[in-house]
Amino acid sequence: MKGPISSFSAPVLERNRLVARVAVERRERKRIVLANGCFDVLHVGHIRYLNAAREAGDFLVVGINSDEQVRRLKGHGRPFLPQDERAEVIAALRPVDAVTVFEEPTVKELIRAIRPDFHAKGTDYTEETVPERDIVRECGGKVIIVGDPKDHSSTDLLASVSRDA
Repeated sequence: MKGPISSFSAPVLERNRLVARVAVERRERKRIVLANGCFDVLHVGHIRYLNAAREAGDFLVVGINSDEQVRRLKGHGRPFLPQDERAEVIAALRPVDAVTVFEEPTVKELIRAIRPDFHAKGTDYTEETVPERDIVRECGGKVIIVGDPKDHSSTDLLASVSRDA
């Protein structure tokens, strides 16, 4: 993975380097927040989600689903952007402190690796419906629901563009 594209971008880190970076931040008493998603077609809902996630702590890590996992989740023809480009776009956003791509079907192994203080999920979830909630709690963290109401969707946006094309 490539590093920051400019001095204003967060680093895109492989798992072992991310774990080391989080350890440094934790020694400085920073509260670690993990947010995750595909981020294939960026929209305002993503921005609001990441801004709200960052407000919950001091260091925001964003996990991005690998290309293979996006295909499994979203179907044929996705992702539109390869994982390294999606990571670079997310790394350029102001609230983001570090980005990583995860290959596993879920974010559970990333949670185990970095043990975030907060695992931020969007408003399409409740604390009870977050699939990773038990792992987050086992690791000493808390699930938080952040962002605006789920009325923005990349899938819906793409469907609208296809209808109008």
